[in-house]
Amino acid sequence: MEKKVDETLLERKTSWDGQQLVKYDGFWFSEMFFRQILSAQNHFVAKDSDVILSTVPKSGTTWLKALAFAVANRGIHPNTDRNPLLTSNPHTLVHSIEINLFHRENPNLEYLSSSTSSTISSRMLSTHMPFEILPDSIRESACKIIYVCRNPLDQFTSLRHFLIENRIKKDVVPLGLDESFDMFCDGIHGFGPFWDHILGYWNAHLENPGKVLFLKYEDLKEDIGCNVKKIAEFLECPFSLEEEKRGAVEEISRLCSFENLKNVEVNKSGYVMDGLLKNSTFFRKGEVGDWTNYLNHEMAERMKKLMQSKFEGSGLMFKT
Repeated sequence: MEKKVDETLLERKTSWDGQQLVKYDGFWFSEMFFRQILSAQNHFVAKDSDVILSTVPKSGTTWLKALAFAVANRGIHPNTDRNPLLTSNPHTLVHSIEINLFHRENPNLEYLSSSTSSTISSRMLSTHMPFEILPDSIRESACKIIYVCRNPLDQFTSLRHFLIENRIKKDVVPLGLDESFDMFCDGIHGFGPFWDHILGYWNAHLENPGKVLFLKYEDLKEDIGCNVKKIAEFLECPFSLEEEKRGAVEEISRLCSFENLKNVEVNKSGYVMDGLLKNSTFFRKGEVGDWTNYLNHEMAERMKKLMQSKFEGSGLMFKT
């Protein structure tokens, strides 16, 4: 049944970068993407073979796309020296459901009806939608979901830099750091609150780990090889002993490393999303703990107390 929403009844606020946010089913969405999300909810039909990559923004989206694409397509592109990731930004290789496929409420029906070629014969798509907001067909089908999250202190720091560098509202002066942080801690940011976004996928993973793989950015940084193998096993295309012996895991880890992707020419210039977002802004620092260069002790303590409150009893912990 198609969901009808009276947008005039929804709460709205202005984000720290001047974008209009609208609150729907307990989450805040950028108004420029909201109708695409509603359209996706009503019209996206998942296939059992689909792979959905999900994140809250600035939690490792670009990295996850690169890793999952390289792992799933290694049979087609066994030579990492000629991998498409060296000539294309990861966001052009893995389409976003709400941004690319349902852009301006004009679904890319040709893509939606096709299957991309890969070793697992699947479409690989991405989304920032919370688990509860996903189209019913994604939750109810046998398709697989890989989710990556990041400690909120680094996520906020990365998000603020990204939004300021890619200002959608060119004539708006962004709010200061303190006011921006206040809004983030109140859960008022695109696809927020972050704690509900993370917990939605965490609980889905606990309930059905064969459908939802839950990863943390910090763990990826600590041991990328281990997580490359984990992704392959989850996608049911594990590395063979022969692949491991010839260093296939290490090759993909090097190919998709932050340093390598940042230095690829296509990621140094150009834009995605109709010229709105600079490719280079997807590769700023990629460090764990970069928040210490921007946030003071009081902010850190406030966030740690918030995390303790929101994640208490969930079994979820973050390295900050």
